[in-house]
Amino acid sequence: MNANTSAESLARNGVCAPQAELADRIARLTPEDGVHPTAVPQLYLIRSSTPTPCKPALYEPRLCIVAQGSKVAMLAGETYHYDPLNYLVVSVTLPMIGQITEATPEKPYLCLRLDIDPEEIAALILDAGPQAPSTGIDRGLYAARVNAPLLDAVLRLMRLLETPADLPVLAPIALREIFYRVLVGDLGHRLCDLAVADTRSHRIARAVEMLRQQYLQPLSIDDLAQSVHMSTSSLHHQFKAVTTMSPLQFQKQLRLHEARRLMLIDGIEAVAAAHKVGYESASQFSREYKRLFGAPPRSEIGQVRSTRLG
Repeated sequence: MNANTSAESLARNGVCAPQAELADRIARLTPEDGVHPTAVPQLYLIRSSTPTPCKPALYEPRLCIVAQGSKVAMLAGETYHYDPLNYLVVSVTLPMIGQITEATPEKPYLCLRLDIDPEEIAALILDAGPQAPSTGIDRGLYAARVNAPLLDAVLRLMRLLETPADLPVLAPIALREIFYRVLVGDLGHRLCDLAVADTRSHRIARAVEMLRQQYLQPLSIDDLAQSVHMSTSSLHHQFKAVTTMSPLQFQKQLRLHEARRLMLIDGIEAVAAAHKVGYESASQFSREYKRLFGAPPRSEIGQVRSTRLG
């Protein structure tokens, strides 16, 4: 599909009218592959004309709604599919592997991403009233079924991009409805638990955020547990339930992703990047980098740059 593809032609091909309109609007606003910011600060549009290899990436809290094509997110052997029928919610920062599995130049992968602000979710929960109680502690991400009310709210937000003067007043209302629909939708209690103060999931979300902000500092599990009012053993167990990894493994992945960003974006050499993120041994850094990204630092960064240039 190209930027001139109409919603009507998509509908004729068996795609429901709201999905066809969403795909058409995203296509017209994404003239080339990549991640495209919009006039709504937390809204991004994504396009890819080809499937992608598996790529480790750091997923911040977000809602992803696919209009066309499909993608998978993988976390410790668990696979989450999202496509026009299923959206993805990432409720805490997570190092994962992503792969676009369905995309062609004629029908590219088209996706809408909304960054999640936990404070906004907490305020919305207060107004919406108590949701269904959780039966336990869950992963910090999930895929759920797209429904008509959610899709309608998303389309109202997308239509507002055509009238920038309306955005300051109406975009917050549309965003609020979108996240409300997610909260009351399938598995919405998982997002709710992570935003409501003093739940076990919320304490783990706080621990994740503390590691996110202080990943360069030496990690004391006892201090981290005390900061979120948990025992050390409970923190270990529940942190792994949400993220699939221990706090130490989580910190290591944060450091490796930051080192990769320093090399790729800032042009820093591998040894300097390793030192900046807390590695004393360059060889250890190279081994762990290769284990996560599939190749040693210099080689992997070179591959990425050559792909972008190509």
